[in-house]
Amino acid sequence: MKSDLYKSVSHLMRRASFGASHELLEKLCNQSYEETVEQLLEPESQPDYDELTFFRYHPMAQTLYVLRHAQLNWLYRMTNSQRYLQEKMALFWHHIFATAMSKVSRDAMQAQIDMFRNHGMGNYKTLLIELAKDPAMIFWLDNQENHKDAPNENWGRELLELFSLGVGHYTEKDVFECARAFTGWSFINEYEGIPSPPVPREFQYNSDDHDNREKTFLGHTGNFNGEDIIDIILKQPACATFITRHLYNFFVADEPEVPKWPNEPPRDHEAIEYLSKVFVESNYEIKPVLRALFNSDFFKEAIYQKVKSPVEIVVGTLKLTEHLGSPDPEWGLIIKAPDSMGQDLLNPPTVEGWHTGKEWINSGAFINRVNFVADKLKNTELPGVKTIVENVKQNADHSIPESIVDSCLEELGNLKLENDTYKELIDDIKSAESSNGNDSGINHRIANTLSMIAGTVEYQFC
Repeated sequence: MKSDLYKSVSHLMRRASFGASHELLEKLCNQSYEETVEQLLEPESQPDYDELTFFRYHPMAQTLYVLRHAQLNWLYRMTNSQRYLQEKMALFWHHIFATAMSKVSRDAMQAQIDMFRNHGMGNYKTLLIELAKDPAMIFWLDNQENHKDAPNENWGRELLELFSLGVGHYTEKDVFECARAFTGWSFINEYEGIPSPPVPREFQYNSDDHDNREKTFLGHTGNFNGEDIIDIILKQPACATFITRHLYNFFVADEPEVPKWPNEPPRDHEAIEYLSKVFVESNYEIKPVLRALFNSDFFKEAIYQKVKSPVEIVVGTLKLTEHLGSPDPEWGLIIKAPDSMGQDLLNPPTVEGWHTGKEWINSGAFINRVNFVADKLKNTELPGVKTIVENVKQNADHSIPESIVDSCLEELGNLKLENDTYKELIDDIKSAESSNGNDSGINHRIANTLSMIAGTVEYQFC
């Protein structure tokens, strides 16, 4: 029977990382839950992945000639870096500040993810300023076309609607004035074709193209530049609510889709109020909000209230089974898996990013999710699967199907199943026993049970 600490840390690692191997979970149980939270919040204290070895065997992940190369670079890092929360936060910001390689160059996208990695757990004001200066975002939302005599509202609109306040907390006049404040924010080193090595774009502020006239934005009047606009945004109560609701949705429990937020209140209003208070009192620092969130009762009690995203399915399965912890030709197939499940990493469908929650499993991609996990969990040659099988053999009574199923569920994170689903698993074991006899095929029986659990609706949650 797993300890309460093991179950709590397992839940924490599914959310703050992408899951963990049993070996790592046992190691983390040598310290308190709170100590693990602090360790996650200090990613620089942990080693990153072995970049040189990775690039030696996968050189295309460094040159980034096509989308798949960039996806390989990030998926490999998510799977093998020990800076778990840093990578999860980079994915969080990629969900919100959705920029895609359908328009943006691969090296600019890579630089944007690096920016999320560097600033994603820091100050939100700094992050918004870095985002406004990010060549990938500038090009994605056409701010290089935002001139003092011909304002382009794309960046200003999305900054207010999708990145900071949400619909209903600004006017069309505010969008226009916001756009004027960001005139002249552009980049240099625009290029065409495939230069080798790639020439990175860099932020450039063109003062001659900036509108220096007076502006009125969200009730404030002055000769505002972009930084002034961000200062005003942060002072709006809606900003704290908006960003903390995103954090709640990503780390705690599924919320309605963002377009529904103006009409549908948060599922836990008190939790959002609490996180918003921490956010404002910490002067818009993200790390104190994450600390408050992970240590809260509402987080600890929200077990299996979030549908795993395709990236979480893929990376979490690799971590659980301890598969592909080093360079391998199979990575060429793995990088296609999230896309087959509905999440083309680094290439979200719109500026709104992906629709999450139950929409991940209400599509034809569901079978691809099931097959990916089931194929890995029934492979008893994988180190992590071997560990799970041995644990079940040690802890379960092999003559009692219920004992085998219960032990498998515990090994997969103390998962709870509906009664009908649970009974189907029991009947399958009984059927296998009657057809095969009491032979030594317990390993196969356990692995088959694990793969069947992977096919349940309940397993799609984390």
